[in-house]
Amino acid sequence: MTDRPILFSAPMVRALLDGRKTQTRRIMKVQPPKEEDFGGSVFGLCPAVADGVKMHSLNQYKHLPKHPTKWDLDGSVGVARRAGFPMEYDARFAVGDRLWVKETWRAHRAYDQYRPGLIGTEARIWYEADGRDNCDQHGKGRPSIFMPRWASRLTLVVTDVRVERLHKISEADAQAEGVDRLVMDDSGAFYAGFPEGTYRCGFAGIWTHINGAEAWEANPWVVAVSFDVIKENIDG
Repeated sequence: MTDRPILFSAPMVRALLDGRKTQTRRIMKVQPPKEEDFGGSVFGLCPAVADGVKMHSLNQYKHLPKHPTKWDLDGSVGVARRAGFPMEYDARFAVGDRLWVKETWRAHRAYDQYRPGLIGTEARIWYEADGRDNCDQHGKGRPSIFMPRWASRLTLVVTDVRVERLHKISEADAQAEGVDRLVMDDSGAFYAGFPEGTYRCGFAGIWTHINGAEAWEANPWVVAVSFDVIKENIDG
C-alpha cells in the first residue's frame, strides 16, 4: 500500500464530493505498442503479480519478484520485442493505495507572501471547487500542485486497477468518471463512434477539453483506477 497525491480539477472535485465520481483515467507514462501500428499483431497487458501469489510473470523472469504496480506485455510479445518495446510497464497504482486529492485552493490573505510549504495547519483555507463568496479574507489562488498534504480534504482508496486503450471506456465507466452526457455538435468529429447524449461522449468531450483533440485521437493506453471516496484528510 502506497500513499501518493493526485490532482483533480474543480469540476471533478465537485463530482467526488457529490458521489458521482468513482473512477479516474491517467495516461501511462510509457506507452505499449498499438495494434494498428503492427498489422495482424495483438497486444495486451496483464498484471505481473497474480492474485494470491507472490510472483508471476510472462516476461523478464530475471526481474522477479515484481512490484504490485507492474504489468507485463501480453500477446505478440516477439513482435514488440523486435520493435524495441519494453516487456514490463508501470501502472503506478495498485489496489489498496491511498490517494490524497490536491485541488486549487486559497489561504487567508495574510499568507499571500508565504510559499505553500511555509503555511502551517493553523491557516484557514478555501477550496475553489466550493465556489467564491464575498469574503474579503481570501488570499491569492494557488494551483492544485502546490496544495500541502495537511490541506487535502479527500482521500481515495484504490479498489481496482485496469490498463486499457482510452477508447475502450464503457458507458458505465464513463458515468463513473463523473461526467455529464454530452450532445455532439458539428465540431465533434473526434467523438466518432460514441453516440451523442451518452456519458461516453461526455467523457470524450472533457478529455479533449483538458488534453486536446490530438490526445483523444491518439487513443493512448491509460490506467483506469476505481476507488472509494473518503471525505477526510488522509492523516485524519
